[in-house]
Amino acid sequence: MPKLKLPAPPLPPPLRPAPKRPGVPKQGPLDAAADAGAHVVDWVDERTSLSGGLRWMMFRKVPKGTNWFYTLGSATMFAFLSQAVTGVFLAMYYRPDAAGGAYESVRHINDDVFLGEFVHGMHKWGSSVMVILIFLHMARTFFFGAYKYPRELNWVIGVALLILTMAMSFTGYLLPFDQRSYWATVVGVNINGTGPLVGPYLSDFLRGGAEFGATTLSRFYAIHMMLIPGALGALIGAHLYLVAKLGTTAPPWIKAQPAEELVEERA
Repeated sequence: MPKLKLPAPPLPPPLRPAPKRPGVPKQGPLDAAADAGAHVVDWVDERTSLSGGLRWMMFRKVPKGTNWFYTLGSATMFAFLSQAVTGVFLAMYYRPDAAGGAYESVRHINDDVFLGEFVHGMHKWGSSVMVILIFLHMARTFFFGAYKYPRELNWVIGVALLILTMAMSFTGYLLPFDQRSYWATVVGVNINGTGPLVGPYLSDFLRGGAEFGATTLSRFYAIHMMLIPGALGALIGAHLYLVAKLGTTAPPWIKAQPAEELVEERA
């Protein structure tokens, strides 16, 4: 019995499919997916105007003589992102329990969790890599004179980022809560207590009381996981904004070239 073909329901003109143009090749699934992705990007950009901000951020003039030393800042930011990602993974298994739970959770990560020892190693050694990179980045900035006008504020933000990075390493060292991390942190906090004026108050704040204990570990964990990463993210955003706004400086051995208008006037 032949099938009956029912007539198509009437559609309003805006919903009717466009007729095929002669000579236009038929689109495959990949082409349709690419067009759908482009439509999504256009839809988002029409409502947020992100493309203008991205062009302002990504496309700018680069001075002559720019070399690999200028990538130290980007390498430092990549190290920070690596620390953030691996830190979130470790936080899923870590327990800030001073009664043995902290040490046992670290042992569980290293011995039982799939790729746990690898991720823990990335986080542990990545902190040292980040400290080395930020020192090299600041040394390049100092010796190239990139801290001078009008980039003084960016230099101050960079110094704050260095201090927060060191504080991040210090607070993270206690978290395994083994004998080495415990006594090393005791020494570090006692050294802070010898500082003038705010030293004793800072030492009491870090301990969370008169003695090291459960409150100390919880306080270090909160500072390491929330307070310092939030401040680092905000300051890195301000640092990148000023870099994009003011641009980068040329190496000191590159002489400044006069503007083309001045050359034409002199000629």
